[in-house]
Amino acid sequence: MITLRENYSLKNNNSFGIDSRARYFAGIDKESDLVQFIHHNPAPGLPVMILGSGSNILFVSDYEGLIIHPLIRGIEVLRENSKDVIVKVGAGEIWDSFVEWAVGRNYGRIENLSLIPGSVGASPVQNIGAYGTDVAEVIEQVETIQIKDGRKKTFDHKDCRFGYRTSIFKTNLKSKVIITSVVFRLSKKPVLKTEYGAVNERLKKFKESSIQSVREVIIEIRNEKLPNPQKIGNAGSFFKNPVLNDKEFRKFIQNHPDAPTYQAETKGFYKIPAAWLIEKCGWKSRRIGDAGVFALQPLVLVNYGNASGKDIYNLSELIRNDVFKSFSIQLEREVNLAGVIS
Repeated sequence: MITLRENYSLKNNNSFGIDSRARYFAGIDKESDLVQFIHHNPAPGLPVMILGSGSNILFVSDYEGLIIHPLIRGIEVLRENSKDVIVKVGAGEIWDSFVEWAVGRNYGRIENLSLIPGSVGASPVQNIGAYGTDVAEVIEQVETIQIKDGRKKTFDHKDCRFGYRTSIFKTNLKSKVIITSVVFRLSKKPVLKTEYGAVNERLKKFKESSIQSVREVIIEIRNEKLPNPQKIGNAGSFFKNPVLNDKEFRKFIQNHPDAPTYQAETKGFYKIPAAWLIEKCGWKSRRIGDAGVFALQPLVLVNYGNASGKDIYNLSELIRNDVFKSFSIQLEREVNLAGVIS
């Protein structure tokens, strides 16, 4: 089914709760309808945006174009053996519902990604990650439809060009393809990743560690550290953790020996927690109008009620400027911006 609306309020379609409007908004729940819609585009010439659950986007203004909201559902086991199971999941499925489905069947490798907000279709775009796991590790294929002609195209893992919180779908193919489903390789013999101190410590209360207990612990931690978007508007981590090369890292740690640091995925590179940089600059718990920095996690910017997208954006710029002045590090946003910044 295709549902097309004009001058549509996006307040309930973004986790910041920003009341921006889309000139056109199309909700589509079948792949065949999506192809038909592309072939008979009611708004030719206008820019196109693909919007999932809106958990990683900030609308800084109204969107003067067409938003396509894929709602394709379904979880299907394609094949399996004694070790692995290959699962195809519709882009419109809620990510954490899929994690719950997998953990409930003792299929491992995504339990560390529990309670990350958003849809399955958005997961490869951002290469979502948490607690030592990136979704790229389990993605076999991404199935898409090209916006220009409605043709289907499947991307194998290597074609997705995954990087730290990025992929080809966030860069070269942004607004050029619509992800319809994602194919994952999960494990029937999961190996737990519990190297993060908080996770390891809390697992001690269980007689035996399992993917079920890891999921339970991670949900517990996230609920304590992160605000519920249904109560306080936010999009989770607003900034990426900066990654420094060896030379930059040695200079940084010489000047800031108390800074927490982590080995990055690439040898010779190191991550600096953006939350630490922000807190050191005095931004933790600060608020400008209804735009603020969350008291329990300075990496999270929040809408306390009536902040506009521009208010949140301006706050992020003040933070980025202060961090650069203090540490000569340019924070990158993890959250995507939409609309026109004036």
